[in-house]
Amino acid sequence: MSQDLVTTALLYFTSFFAIINPLGVMPVFMTMTADISEKQRRRTAFKAVVTAFIILLLFAFGGQLLFDIMGISVNGFRVVGGVIFFIMGYDLLQARISKIKMDEAMVRKYVDDISITPLAVPIIAGPGAITNSIVLMEDSPDLTLKLILLGSIVITLFITWIVLLSSGKLLALIGETGNKIMMKLMGLIMMVIAVEFFFAGIKPIMIDILRAV
Repeated sequence: MSQDLVTTALLYFTSFFAIINPLGVMPVFMTMTADISEKQRRRTAFKAVVTAFIILLLFAFGGQLLFDIMGISVNGFRVVGGVIFFIMGYDLLQARISKIKMDEAMVRKYVDDISITPLAVPIIAGPGAITNSIVLMEDSPDLTLKLILLGSIVITLFITWIVLLSSGKLLALIGETGNKIMMKLMGLIMMVIAVEFFFAGIKPIMIDILRAV
């Protein structure tokens, strides 16, 4: 591999790693899966990462076309992501999820629900990661660069998966009290992130509306 390709590969990888931020995903994952079994936690992590991979791949190869056809904007994603973050953050702040209230069927449904939204989208494959996949694909005209892009996504999500699997040990370390404190703290942080997401998306939309008037 030439020096230019190595530089490009590092650029692609670091951009995805910085945007997805696996270490930043872990506390959210920990709080949302604290009251389910280790087996269910592993299943949730795997499904969330696989779903995020499919979504990033979909947008990398057809995202811009999809946006153009359906009239969807990245800012729209930010607004919706902000709403989802706020709702989930409020639930965490209230510590609504309780193992005592959940039977096996409810646990399975809960795992399916959170692994797709909000874990896969918009926490892992958020507006930033989706935009990055679209932009880098447009900047990758040949097959080699496309493969480097694909490899960067795979490696980043693999690291994310490993980090999420390690959350069970950290949960055991901090205990029940520590988890409750973290749950409320992460709920508050997610609500703050939600506000940032919402206004980062709504501001350019409002500017476009005012310009059109």
